[in-house]
Amino acid sequence: MTSSHEPTPAPASGRMAASTRSTLLGAMFLMATSAIGPGFITQTTAFTVQLGAAFAFAIAVSIVIDIALQLNVWRVIGVSGRRAQELGNLVAPGLGWAMAALLVLGGLVFNIGNVSGAGLGTDAMFGLDPKIGGALSALVAIGVFVTKRAGVAVDRIVVALGLLMIGLTTWIAVTSGPPIGRVLRNVVLPEQVDFLAITTLVGGTIGGYIVYAGAHRLLDSGVTGPAHVRDITRGSVTGIVITGIMRVVLFLAILGVVAGGADLGTENQAATAFGQAAGEFGLRAFGVVLWAASITSIIGASYTSITFVTSSTRTSDRARTLLVVTFIAVTTLAFLLVGAAPTTLLVFAGAFNGLLLPIGIAVLLWVATRRADLLGGYRYPRWLLAIGWAAWLLTVYLAVNSVRPVIALFS
Repeated sequence: MTSSHEPTPAPASGRMAASTRSTLLGAMFLMATSAIGPGFITQTTAFTVQLGAAFAFAIAVSIVIDIALQLNVWRVIGVSGRRAQELGNLVAPGLGWAMAALLVLGGLVFNIGNVSGAGLGTDAMFGLDPKIGGALSALVAIGVFVTKRAGVAVDRIVVALGLLMIGLTTWIAVTSGPPIGRVLRNVVLPEQVDFLAITTLVGGTIGGYIVYAGAHRLLDSGVTGPAHVRDITRGSVTGIVITGIMRVVLFLAILGVVAGGADLGTENQAATAFGQAAGEFGLRAFGVVLWAASITSIIGASYTSITFVTSSTRTSDRARTLLVVTFIAVTTLAFLLVGAAPTTLLVFAGAFNGLLLPIGIAVLLWVATRRADLLGGYRYPRWLLAIGWAAWLLTVYLAVNSVRPVIALFS
């Protein structure tokens, strides 16, 4: 039934503002949920077991560094209206395609791990064979991209699953009863400072395709140019904050169990912690969180990888969708044939991602520093450049560390 009193249509500016907010929300959660994958959960759990409450300091410092880098990445891409590889090719011919090659190779391998994580999630939820669960999850991800309004579908599913992950993990954190006072003290006066933990968190949060996911989504939605600087800034910071919230509540959930004296063993420590905190419900909740983290990472990795080999203006929607579906299908087939990505391939993919981060950040900072012509006359803030170049030095360190395991394989 419809009312006899039709609502007054909203003014065009109001509809545009609502559309921009929706787009920003989707971009923020795409970046955040791309970072929150199976590796994110394993990484956070391992460091919590190792460092205890002192891990709070590493999380706080890594969030600050991530914000410094994302502020620059989103602003340069957003203001210029060009994707990262397009800017790379304008800085030096062929550089953008080299960036794309590194990212796609790394994305393909890590997406096998994402499909594997989705399978393990369905196993924890329903006792379903991980290969069947992984294949079904990949079909769900493909379904998101083949819908008539794929962009809207991507935005909505990553927001919904991101909130679900945070909500369930927060409930486990409350149930486990972590020592909040000790955590807060360690944020400013850490009992132990682990630089490896900080750099690992930075690489895991914005390494590889993740740093570009939200910015490229924003670009495809038309939120670009100097007029949108405020929206771009808010989106970049909020995306990292969302990731940080998930990192913090997962840390607190695991810490509460560890501080209570529980032994998490060496295999699937996060699942054990969730089970210790909330019994059977905790195990099922872990399955939901792992599945949500994995499928949103499948979506984020596939979408962002394909943006590096397509054009926002010259590639048709149909061609883009076909490439994304192919990307997911290839990684799913690889998972079904070999299981999770072999360690050697993961080492190589980690090296690709590690090399891409300083190259990509340097390209964008160079554009901000020397190529004002690509920014439409926008005057780039000097303070933002300063913190960007300072944070870039850390990405160089991350690159060196990512290459070392590859060298070790051949030594």
